[in-house]
Amino acid sequence: MLFKILKTLRVSLAIVFLALSFIIFLDISSNLSTLLIGYVTYTQFVPSLIGFINSIGWAFAGFILILILTFLFGRIYCSFFCPLGILQDVLIFFQRKFSRKKTFKYRKPENIVRYGILILSLVVLFGGSAIIFSFLDPYSLFGKINTMLFKPVLALGNNLLSRILSSFDIYSLYPVEIRTIKIPAFIFSLVFFIFLVWLTLKFSRLYCNLICPVGTLLGIPSAISLFRISLDKNQCTNCGLCSAVCKAGCIDVLNKKVDHTRCVVCFNCLSSCLQNGVRYSIRKKQKTFPRADSDGNGRRKFLGISAALLSSFFLVDNTLFAQRRRRQGQNKPPVPVNRQHPTAPPGSVNINHFNNLCTSCYLCVSACPTQVLQPSLLTYGLNGILQPHMDYKTSFCNFDCTRCGEVCPTGAILPLSIEEKKITQIGIAKFIQRNCIVITDGTDCGACSEHCPTKAVDMRPHKNGLLLPHVTEELCVGCGACEYACPTDPKSIYVEGNPVHEKAEKPVVEEIKAESSDDFPF
Repeated sequence: MLFKILKTLRVSLAIVFLALSFIIFLDISSNLSTLLIGYVTYTQFVPSLIGFINSIGWAFAGFILILILTFLFGRIYCSFFCPLGILQDVLIFFQRKFSRKKTFKYRKPENIVRYGILILSLVVLFGGSAIIFSFLDPYSLFGKINTMLFKPVLALGNNLLSRILSSFDIYSLYPVEIRTIKIPAFIFSLVFFIFLVWLTLKFSRLYCNLICPVGTLLGIPSAISLFRISLDKNQCTNCGLCSAVCKAGCIDVLNKKVDHTRCVVCFNCLSSCLQNGVRYSIRKKQKTFPRADSDGNGRRKFLGISAALLSSFFLVDNTLFAQRRRRQGQNKPPVPVNRQHPTAPPGSVNINHFNNLCTSCYLCVSACPTQVLQPSLLTYGLNGILQPHMDYKTSFCNFDCTRCGEVCPTGAILPLSIEEKKITQIGIAKFIQRNCIVITDGTDCGACSEHCPTKAVDMRPHKNGLLLPHVTEELCVGCGACEYACPTDPKSIYVEGNPVHEKAEKPVVEEIKAESSDDFPF
């Protein structure tokens, strides 16, 4: 009875946590409580670890809680808190529900592969880059899948239902616009999701025990956890029922052993045993942790090759990308935009800080109310592949919005107050006179000035009674409202990102004084 209660508890908590994880990424209103988002992201191991390493703040100490729980109960993170792991469990459940019941079997640990990936990921992380975790961290992958695949589908369904209801004069729903479908990020998310579904239906939790660095890392304290799954040698009859339901493939019935480094504590084995031969109890004696690789030379060779391949990426100087962009310039009108630096979100301090801490979970992309934060491809270079950037062709940054810093789980985007945000200069507007329709068409425009919240862009006399934009760089915060509003293509005004964010001057607000008069005003 106790074992059934444990499994019921695990399933219930996992469903609740998966539902909350879906909610924070699929919120199409962008008004979800940041407190709720914080509860979910606090328990995510990699974002918490990265944030703690770089800020040494207890707001990012959720990974310590996960480590403590792992030392006590084993890898419960993988079955209780990891949204990608729980999603795999859901796929396995429906596979067993609607098709012939799938049985599992013991698989030998591929220690060279899984510990090699873990060591390489940690070496790169402590070297100052989260690039490997951005492609392997389960939370970040879950975020990409939701933001790039599920949320657009939800928005389309919402808009269709909204249109149907409006025909009956019911306006409880309103249409929303989704601009986050960027081809590179969409393709990556789609390919990975298809791969994950295939891998799960074919090999169950193999991703968690072969590829995922978080699962491998948590397997180390799990090997010496206080509570653990074990086979009672006196009660076990080697029937194999426990191994047949083990999604991790870690139960060796022949030798009556459990590989605790790979056990995800799903409790399936407890409820399957008819002889009371499987137990979840306090370990009786400490066992030695299995060596990652008996062949030390093979492991060193593997890591050497991996490090060499990775270093080849980082040796590519970002100036190559800048040179390529500079070569796009032409002497003939119109003049293409020659942006030297991308624009990182407000609160990211500088581009290097953002690139090194961001795992591309896309929570900021999903939460941004104007959707100006968009996934990039090589905007930052290879070290920032698929990371979000300020895409002013898509939208602009609200002057009084600090949403991205409030939801970022790694500290790549630090929270700002409204007052700080309004003077944080993430970039500076640049004006290309040759492209402006005041010059090309001889007509007034002023869209850039009208949309500038700080009045860094104002209209000044040109000739023939026309007004031409002028940028006061000290007042500009780089919000991109001018670039987004500009009607020309290529743009006649654009934001050049600041590699290091600076402070803008506060705009001077002229007070309007009412003239006193004894006469009746009208």
